[in-house]
Amino acid sequence: MTAAVLYGKEDVKIEQVPVPRVGDGEVLIKVQVALTCGTDLKVYRRGYHARMIVPPALFGHELAGVVEEVGAGARFKCGMRVVALNSAPCQMCFYCSKHQGNLCEDLLFNNGAYAEYIRIPRRIVETNMLAIPSDISYHEAAMTEPLACVLRGLHETGVEIGETVAVIGGGPIGLMFIQVARAIGCDVIAVVKRDGQVSAARSMGANEVVQVGKVANPVEAVRALSREKRGADVVIEAVGRPEAWEWAVEMVRKGGTVNFFGGCAAGTRVQLDTNRLHYSEITLKATFHHTPETVRRAFALIAERKVRPTDYITGEAPLSRLTDVLRHMLNRNGDIKTAIIPGR
Repeated sequence: MTAAVLYGKEDVKIEQVPVPRVGDGEVLIKVQVALTCGTDLKVYRRGYHARMIVPPALFGHELAGVVEEVGAGARFKCGMRVVALNSAPCQMCFYCSKHQGNLCEDLLFNNGAYAEYIRIPRRIVETNMLAIPSDISYHEAAMTEPLACVLRGLHETGVEIGETVAVIGGGPIGLMFIQVARAIGCDVIAVVKRDGQVSAARSMGANEVVQVGKVANPVEAVRALSREKRGADVVIEAVGRPEAWEWAVEMVRKGGTVNFFGGCAAGTRVQLDTNRLHYSEITLKATFHHTPETVRRAFALIAERKVRPTDYITGEAPLSRLTDVLRHMLNRNGDIKTAIIPGR
């Protein structure tokens, strides 16, 4: 089969590799669509991900497709339309017992979505693989993974209806935070960089948009737009840059919450005003990944048409053009999301 193989920093090759063989309880999926994302871009740029993938390895993790083959004991059947997530917790360790499956001591990751076929390990089949209703497209279903991460991130902030949420970042994840925050009744201030992100943020429901480079100080601009200029109740940092982490702490009100959702590169350091953190009682959070619970909540939102997954997909490309797409994403700081179609 044709597949993308990650070899290192900005080194992905499209090659012919053996079709994976399935064992007991496992499933082989014929991939119909695989989506690019910011995490894949980070992996491409850095050449690895400490927890998710070590090269050389098959690449990609957001997908939907058709069951091609099933191992003994698998509860799915050939021909079923499915979405398979990229991980599953053990459900037995200390963190799983604390309902923190995303921090599982044996969190099983699975990569290889940028390929004609992908093998789904038994644990993911049993925990994080779902049948797709006939009226939901593969493109829509493949958005389950990033939406699940966003839902968990927003839930962890403790945001309430009517509060002001500032979202730093106008890429697919930032836009998803905007749409979900608006859907639950929050006022949203978007902080974006590019001209196209301004209109995208507004289309997702942002009440106000601050464009970096068009204002003297993004922090002051956000505070000026907040109620009584107190600052946002919640700030979501969704770009993974140290300066944005620092902005987030300055944008939030006293007693507010900051979520450092965007992961910075290993070894990154930021400078925070400890006096402000202490005397303003600011809560700092960081959320990583998803859990089986948020996966199902995300899938339900998609199935119920409460979010518009295809709004985040900016184009399509065959698998043969994956490296071109990744290079283009580097130039655009990852603010596009392309549907890779292996069958083309």
